[in-house]
Amino acid sequence: MRPITIAPSILSADFADFGGECRALAAVGADWVHVDAMDGHFVPNLTFGPQTVKAIRPHVTGMLDVHMMIAAPDAFLAAFAEAGADGLTVHPEATADLDRTLGTIRSLGRRAGLALNPATPAEVAGRVLDRLDLVCVMTVNPGFGGQRFMTEMLAKIAQVRVMIGDRPIRLQVDGGITVDTASAAVAAGADVLVAGSAMFRGGQAAYAGNLAALRAAAA
Repeated sequence: MRPITIAPSILSADFADFGGECRALAAVGADWVHVDAMDGHFVPNLTFGPQTVKAIRPHVTGMLDVHMMIAAPDAFLAAFAEAGADGLTVHPEATADLDRTLGTIRSLGRRAGLALNPATPAEVAGRVLDRLDLVCVMTVNPGFGGQRFMTEMLAKIAQVRVMIGDRPIRLQVDGGITVDTASAAVAAGADVLVAGSAMFRGGQAAYAGNLAALRAAAA
C-alpha cells in the first residue's frame, strides 16, 4: 500500500498564531503544511501570499506545499520559491502557457503540481504528466474551506491514478477530507490528503487525536 501523507491546510488554522500552529502540527507528526494562496480573482477569496510563506517557513519542518489559486501565477512563482515553498501547484485555467509555467517551477528547484477543478477533465493532467511531481484533484470548488466532499470526483481520482501508473507522482485530494471521506479518497487512489477543519477542530490539544483519526480512516 502507498504511504499516506496528511497535509493540514492552514486556511483552517488560527490566523493570529501561524507559527505556533505550524509547530503544533510538527509536534504531533503531521507530514506537510498546505498553504491555500488565493488572489480574489481566480477564486472569490483573498488569503495568503509569499510573505505568509516566508513567515511560517522557520516553523515548518516538513514539506511546505503551496496551492496557487492565482490568476497569471507566473508572476509569483519566484517569490513563493524564494519565500520557502517546497512545492507549487497551479491551475491550468490560470496560466496562458501551462508547459512554460511547470517548467519555471521545476527550474526554481521546486516540485511542480497541477490542480484539477471539479469541472476540469483528468485528461488535462495527462498531457503534462512528465512535467509533474503532483496532481491535485479538487473535491470541492476552490475558494473556501469547510465545503462538502464531492463524491462524484472519486471516479476522477481513480482515473488519474491509472494515468500516473508507476511514475513517481503524488496524487493529492483537496476538499472536504474528514474521517468519513478519507478512506474513499485513498481507495480511489489518493496518497496525499489535504485536511482543513478535520485537522484543526478543537484547537491544539486535539491535533494529535485528529491526526490519528485521519490516519486510521485513511488506512
